[in-house]
Amino acid sequence: MPIPGDLLLVDDVPSAFAEHVVEAFRTRERDTFSIALSGGDTARRCYERLAVEGGSEIDWWKVDVYWGDERCVPHDHQDSNYLLAREALLDRVGAANATHLMRCTEGTDPYQLRLGDLGRLDLIHLGLGPDGHTASLFPGSAALDADPGRLVAMNEDPTGNNIHPRMTLTFAGIARSHTVLVTVSGEEKAEALARIQAGEDLPAAHIRSERLIWLVDEAAASHLAR
Repeated sequence: MPIPGDLLLVDDVPSAFAEHVVEAFRTRERDTFSIALSGGDTARRCYERLAVEGGSEIDWWKVDVYWGDERCVPHDHQDSNYLLAREALLDRVGAANATHLMRCTEGTDPYQLRLGDLGRLDLIHLGLGPDGHTASLFPGSAALDADPGRLVAMNEDPTGNNIHPRMTLTFAGIARSHTVLVTVSGEEKAEALARIQAGEDLPAAHIRSERLIWLVDEAAASHLAR
């Protein structure tokens, strides 16, 4: 099966990400704008660029921040996706209307209810792991088969390569979005992207959204059939 959605080959993934977030904010349907953030090195670069290029273009007092997944560690831990987003983005833009942290100690129900009340997220940012995972939906993991009504799940990597338990949006949770941006940068992601294009049943191949955009640089696209 082809890669779902629209694949855009870009020279600079962080810059393209910032442009798309600014555009999504400008064209939002509500007064507030809801965005779910990610983790990893590419996400950090994207958020640092967004803080610069979107700092004056976005009214951050109208932005509600969510997370697509989180490691079950304290929020000041170096592996926390919240800490990454705070350092790379939130502290730099000064504030947001609200930040809705995933708290593993509370279980999934509070986040499930919060997302249910929201209805749809305006934008979800996802990445792609070398194994084909996205958010914290790992190959062979239990959350891949979550009930369609379950928007949030606890999950673990069955290979043990990712050591922390996680809280993550499910495929159903991701699908409740107006736009999903998947940022893919670097040759270490090239094989996974090519495997999705070739029709392999990897988690990221199952991302669905009203609008799904892959922002891919030349290195990550180097194994694609063109």
